Amino acid sequence: MEKLFSRTSRIALTAVTAVALTLATIPTADARAGKNSSSGSRGSQTHSAPPSTQTAPTAAQPMQRSVTQPSQAQPSPAGAAQAAQPSRGFGMGGMLGGLAAGFLGAGLFGMLFGDGFMSGMAGFAGFLGLMLQIGLVVVLGMLAYRWWQRRNAPPAPAHAYAGPQQGPEPDAQNPAMARSALGGFGGGSRGPEPIQIGATDYESFERLLGDVQSAYSKEDVGALRGLTTPEMAAYFEEDLDANARGGVQNRVSDVKLLQGDLAEAWREGSTDYATVAMRFALKDATVDRTTGRVVSGDLDKVQEAVEIWTFRREAGEAWVLSAIQQTQ
Repeated sequence: MEKLFSRTSRIALTAVTAVALTLATIPTADARAGKNSSSGSRGSQTHSAPPSTQTAPTAAQPMQRSVTQPSQAQPSPAGAAQAAQPSRGFGMGGMLGGLAAGFLGAGLFGMLFGDGFMSGMAGFAGFLGLMLQIGLVVVLGMLAYRWWQRRNAPPAPAHAYAGPQQGPEPDAQNPAMARSALGGFGGGSRGPEPIQIGATDYESFERLLGDVQSAYSKEDVGALRGLTTPEMAAYFEEDLDANARGGVQNRVSDVKLLQGDLAEAWREGSTDYATVAMRFALKDATVDRTTGRVVSGDLDKVQEAVEIWTFRREAGEAWVLSAIQQTQ
């Protein structure tokens, strides 16, 4: 009986392990390009959450894969000013305190050796002469101390900008314009400059949504490189290679934009960025590469997804996909 129980336990353990490994290798139903992760770059805004919109009212997930690293934290002006302040002792300090301590020490030294606290002063004239000398030294010491204070005083804190902002007034109905008062990035560089997005731009964004999903489903690496930044193309190739190693393929079809909102649009140097929240419908499934059997998802069922896509455009060139973020 004990042997039978032991053999039964081993069989059960083996079956559970096999099921667990099988489940671990099955891809999720999110077969679309970008899967269910946040990847790419948004210029200087890469690690800043885009504003929420009606299409995507919840916050965007932080970037999980990005070649753009967070900028180093800068010390606050208040902290820098505090660090620059010269240290001060209790009561009199600096040169004046040192002079007073020297005179007091000299007097005590004379008393210890039996010459009296004011030894060496013969008569009243000697006493007056000593007082004049002490007064002169104190005045000189005070002047020197004040000069030293001015020399070592911390500089006035520099402001990020001076004078009124130039350009159109921020529009509360346009998140891109509302974010035009951002501070500078780096050593005195200008912050993002808001730009206007027109109907032709929105048409480009909708077309890219369908073209990127179609190229990803066909595993057309060449087309993906023409539709995305080199960074995003590299991420898509990594995902496709992982699918090939797992013996599966993503199938995406019937992509249709249902709703879209502009979260923000800005310019950095000669590069334009536009972040758009999009809700779209699609058929999304993962199939076995050899047999065509559906591993996850449904080839016939229409699903909906909400993602935040960022597009990038160099001067004189077309828009390309720069980042995809999921919502929380």
